[in-house]
Amino acid sequence: MTTGLMSSNTTCQVGRKTSSEGAWQGDNPLHFALPLLILQIILVVVVTRSLAFVLKPLRQPRVVAEIIGGILLGTSALGRSSAFLNYVFPNQSLTMLDTLAHIGLLFFMFLVGLELDIPSIRQTGKTALAIAVVGIQLPFILSIGTSVIYRSTIIKGARQGPLDMFMGVALSITAFPVLARILAELKLLTTELGQLAMSAAALNDVVAWILLALAIALSGSGSPLVSLWVLLSAAAFVVFLAIVIRPILTWMVRMSPEGGPVREVYICATLVIVLAAGFVTDTIGIHSLFGAFVVGIMVPKEGPFAGVLSDKVEDLVSSLFLPLYFVSSGLKTNVASISGARSWGLLVLVIANACVGKIFGTFLVSIMVRVPAREAIALGFLMNTKGLVELIVLNIAKDRKVLNDEAFAILVLMALFTTFITTPLVLAVYKPARLVAPYKHRTVKSATETNSEFRIMACFYTSRNMPSLINLIESSRGTKRRGLTVYAMHLIELSERSSSISMVQTVTRNKLSFWNRRCKTGGKIVEGAFEAYQQLSSVSVHSITAISHLSSIHDDIITSALKKRVALIILPFHKMLGFDGSLESINHAYHVVNQGVLHHAPCSVAILVDRGFGGSAQVSAKDVTYSIRVLFFGGRDDREALAYAFRMAEHPGISLTVTHFMVSNSPSVPQASEDKTADNMAIEAFQAMTEGKNMDYQETVVNGHAEVAAAIRDMGRGTDLFLVGRSPLMPEVLIEKQGCPELGVVGGYLTSEEFTAAASVLVVQCYDPNSDPYTKLYSVEGEASVMSATTDHDIEAELN
Repeated sequence: MTTGLMSSNTTCQVGRKTSSEGAWQGDNPLHFALPLLILQIILVVVVTRSLAFVLKPLRQPRVVAEIIGGILLGTSALGRSSAFLNYVFPNQSLTMLDTLAHIGLLFFMFLVGLELDIPSIRQTGKTALAIAVVGIQLPFILSIGTSVIYRSTIIKGARQGPLDMFMGVALSITAFPVLARILAELKLLTTELGQLAMSAAALNDVVAWILLALAIALSGSGSPLVSLWVLLSAAAFVVFLAIVIRPILTWMVRMSPEGGPVREVYICATLVIVLAAGFVTDTIGIHSLFGAFVVGIMVPKEGPFAGVLSDKVEDLVSSLFLPLYFVSSGLKTNVASISGARSWGLLVLVIANACVGKIFGTFLVSIMVRVPAREAIALGFLMNTKGLVELIVLNIAKDRKVLNDEAFAILVLMALFTTFITTPLVLAVYKPARLVAPYKHRTVKSATETNSEFRIMACFYTSRNMPSLINLIESSRGTKRRGLTVYAMHLIELSERSSSISMVQTVTRNKLSFWNRRCKTGGKIVEGAFEAYQQLSSVSVHSITAISHLSSIHDDIITSALKKRVALIILPFHKMLGFDGSLESINHAYHVVNQGVLHHAPCSVAILVDRGFGGSAQVSAKDVTYSIRVLFFGGRDDREALAYAFRMAEHPGISLTVTHFMVSNSPSVPQASEDKTADNMAIEAFQAMTEGKNMDYQETVVNGHAEVAAAIRDMGRGTDLFLVGRSPLMPEVLIEKQGCPELGVVGGYLTSEEFTAAASVLVVQCYDPNSDPYTKLYSVEGEASVMSATTDHDIEAELN
């Protein structure tokens, strides 16, 4: 800190100290560097997070809240109070605040580079390439005219070359981390439109960084020859990184194999390399951020190394340090400097040029490559998204005296406005409506009775769910049926982390894919497990992915179930088996997800309580030897569980026992006559098929919940899997406790501490058309419409 930033010589001397001796000693903590910095960080985080919460119903990305928060804390709002600025953001503290913010920004840009895989970018489709190129060229050309007007009005005396470059980058850039967040909020991240937008944005971002490096070199105060030396030095440094540093990083990646720990010394060495690269590029005269970004690109994306790096760095950087950069920008943004018709006219001009150049250019080239008009317009709005990189460009331009305070404020508001309007405009013009026909086989019983293809959607969060899930699928494939098709849905939570963008790679493995091919939730392990199982069995397996907030991911499950016309959705229970044999909750949000699916599912649903069904590894078909028991009390759900068990019993390695609970004073049981008739028919059909097979039928007479609980405890020995209905009849004799409503009374007892057997549990809820008011009216991702297809063949043709 320099004395020029101090209000007085005394303040300068105090400001040089890190911490005070305490208020009791007469010191004011706000006159010392560390307490003041802590207060600033707390204030910044609270304000930006509060704004993010307020803007969440508007589906705005967090960067909008952070930009607004920075402006509010700056001289445009709270900073108009001299007392607030002198106490919370005094001049002598700004150097330390800016330094810490730039350290966080340095590592953030390293993470951005870590997300990009250059070899995959080379394979980007021609459509995305054309959209990216034209989406940069047109706004860049329009920006030259804008810079001429600005130079003749509010930035008189600015050098034309640097101003043209900075203005061009500012108007033509697309912020792909922000774009990914918007696409995820709109449920478009895994659609063709989303993949196309992200691919074009990645190319756009790489080109923008190259142009920014050129702009920085040209903005130096030296001669054109000096600028040439800066560019040549930067190019030589990139070559040095590729020849010397990348092999070192590759060696560290090889020394960190999949499934093993990543040594702390490798993490430390990589972070030191990032700092060293930032120092070198800053010394060259480009910017320290450029070096960090290039190192991130150089890190090999194979194996767990890149994912571990992100885990170590991103939370602290994105949660604490990065918001400081927005406040630092906000302190420089004085909206009051935009005054008079001329200033507001220039703001309208730059917004118009940014929108017209980006949106019209993207729309035009999209139409030329035969993208539908509605999608082309939406793509134009999406590509006009700005964000953090925009602020980086503007801050560098201001620091290098290319922009003054008024021009800086105008361009910051332009970035905020264009990002804010993206979501509502896309929602207004793009409402994709894919019709999903009402289909017949929404239950296991329906698919079994008609010998139709049995379709299951098996959902999972982590690779820990895989062995039991595959063993359950293997047990369900049957032998005499038309076939089993499984849609394995990987449920991935969309977090606030910047690197959550890398999750896109799990669903974009076609020519549009550009993300590094890694997944911190075990993507390769998951994909390999299902591929291996499909090759070893006659089951058709299709991997699909849902990337969403856990509060709304049940909508993705329901939507996909409708698209795939499945008869059964299998969900993992929100508790998993702990080391001590008890069930431990892994995430309460999973509990809410299951309840959401149960309430709105278009087919039958089963919740798997996994206690190691089949062991800790996948079991081959010839080694399947499971003992399965159905606890039958009566009712729609119990009949569906019995139908599923009957299919499982076709597997030669399955031994099935059905225990029919009957009450001694049966006349008092309030059971509807249609339910009783259906129960009797289901039991009679099962009894008729038990001869000569590994199936057994038992009747147990009980009188009260104590006898039911005792009978179930005795059955736990030697049973690998219990199948029960979620809402059985005979409520007066069932267990009193119900810990988990989604499991029902019987399932809840089987997962309670009172039941000590190590058997897994599958709780089944049968689809009830009477509780579904939209049985014949379904729409996916948009407007509802009725479709008249009546057969599976007609439906398949319509969907295709």
